Amino acid sequence: MLNIFEVTGLYTAIFGVLMVFFTLRVGLYRMNSRISFGDEGDKELLCRMRAHGNFVENVPMGLILLAMVEAAGAADGWLHVIALLLLVGRLSHWLQLSGFIKPLPFRMMGMMLTFISMLTSSVWLLLNL
Repeated sequence: MLNIFEVTGLYTAIFGVLMVFFTLRVGLYRMNSRISFGDEGDKELLCRMRAHGNFVENVPMGLILLAMVEAAGAADGWLHVIALLLLVGRLSHWLQLSGFIKPLPFRMMGMMLTFISMLTSSVWLLLNL
């Protein structure tokens, strides 16, 4: 069977597992703290919500761009570089926002890697379609 989305499929699966983990981290905290809606001023919940939210805000576009680049025939090596930039970027950003890593540069680095991934995909598409 021919699968034109082998690389995108791999990274989509990885991001899917991360999404479940990040969502559970928010949901379980809500359950344990008995906070149904909003954050009720709970800083820990707010950090968890924003870390999850930022992941949700950026990963879909990154994966759509990756799929488009793959469908347009980019070499697997390029696809893995683009996907790994997105993955490392999102993990770095999430780790800092979630409080696992304190230095602010991880958050900035995470956003920069995410933007580089998306811009690389976008420019590749503009030049190759």
